[in-house]
Amino acid sequence: MDFGAVLQTNPPASRTIHLARLAEQYGFSHVWTFDSHLLWEEPYVIYSQILAETRRITVGPMVTNPATRDWTVTASVFATLNEMYGNRTVVGIGRGDSAVRVINGAPTTLAELREAIHVIRELGNSRSVDYKGSTLQFPWSTGSELELWVAAYGPLALKLTGEVGDGFILQLADVDIAEWMIGTVRQAAERAGRDPQSIKFCVAAPMYIGDDWEHMREQCRWFGGMVGNHVADIVAKYGTGGAVPKALTDYIAGRDGYDYNEHGRAGNTHTQFVPDEIVDRFCVLGTADDHIAKLKQLAELGVDQFAGYLQHDNKEETLRVYGETVIPALTEHVRAKG
Repeated sequence: MDFGAVLQTNPPASRTIHLARLAEQYGFSHVWTFDSHLLWEEPYVIYSQILAETRRITVGPMVTNPATRDWTVTASVFATLNEMYGNRTVVGIGRGDSAVRVINGAPTTLAELREAIHVIRELGNSRSVDYKGSTLQFPWSTGSELELWVAAYGPLALKLTGEVGDGFILQLADVDIAEWMIGTVRQAAERAGRDPQSIKFCVAAPMYIGDDWEHMREQCRWFGGMVGNHVADIVAKYGTGGAVPKALTDYIAGRDGYDYNEHGRAGNTHTQFVPDEIVDRFCVLGTADDHIAKLKQLAELGVDQFAGYLQHDNKEETLRVYGETVIPALTEHVRAKG
C-alpha cells in the first residue's frame, strides 16, 4: 500500500513545502493538495518547489475540476512539471466542489468530466487529441506520463470512473462503503471491457494519531461536512433509497446549509450536524494500532493507497508515527499476503 499526505496550501507556502519534505522523509509516496484557488494559495506553483526539494514524491491535486481551469492549460502544467522533474505528477479530478461553488458556479456534468479526462490525459501523455475541432499536441512534450484519478460518490460517477479512470479516489475511509464503491467501479470497468485490476484505488480521509477521542473528533468533524456536500447532491438526485448505502445518506438529515469559506477547516461551524459515529467511520483516528487495524481492512478490499488529510493540529506527530510505525506495519502486512 502506498501512502499520501493531503495538504491545504495555506500561507506561508514554505510550510506546505516543509510538510511535503517531511512526508517524503517518513516514507510517503504522494503529496496531494486541495485545489481551490480562492480559498487557498495556487497549488500548481507550489508543486514545482515541492518537486525541486524532494526526490521521490509524486504531487497532484485532490481534486481539480474541468470548470475553473482550461483543460489544455492543466495538461500543459503537468507535462511541464514532468519534463522538469521526471514523471512525478498525477491528476485527481472530479466534477467540482469548493472551487466552483465559492464563485457561485456549479459542478460540471459527467459528460464534460469524461471529455476533460480524455483531453488532459492525451496531452499530458505527449499524445495528440481532437479538441474543439482541432487536433492538438504539445510539440515540446515527449515521454510525459500522467494518470487521471477520478473522485466520485454517486452511481453514475462511479460508473464513469470504472470506464475511463486510471484510478479512483474515495474521500472517506468507511470500510463498508469502500467495499460497495470499489465493487461498483470494478463492475463498471469489466462491463466496459477493461481489466478491473488495472484501476488504482485510493482512500482519502483525515488521519490523526492520538488518544483524546473528543479532541480528535472535533479536529476532523469538518470532513463529514465536506463529504455531506457531495451526499446532498446524491440524495437530491437518487433519494435516500436505492443503490446508495444508507450509511452514506442518513447522517445528512440534520444538514442546514454550508459556508464554503470554512471549507476543510477544523472547527467549521457548519458541521455540527455530523455525529461522532460518522467521524469515526469516515476518518482514521486513534493510536497507531487503531490506524493499522483499519488500514489492513482497507488493504484487504484492494485499496492501493491511503491518502491522509492533515487539516488538524497534530501534523508533524502524525507523519512521524506513520513513518516509524504505521507504514512499516502495512508494508509488512501486504508483503505477507503475497
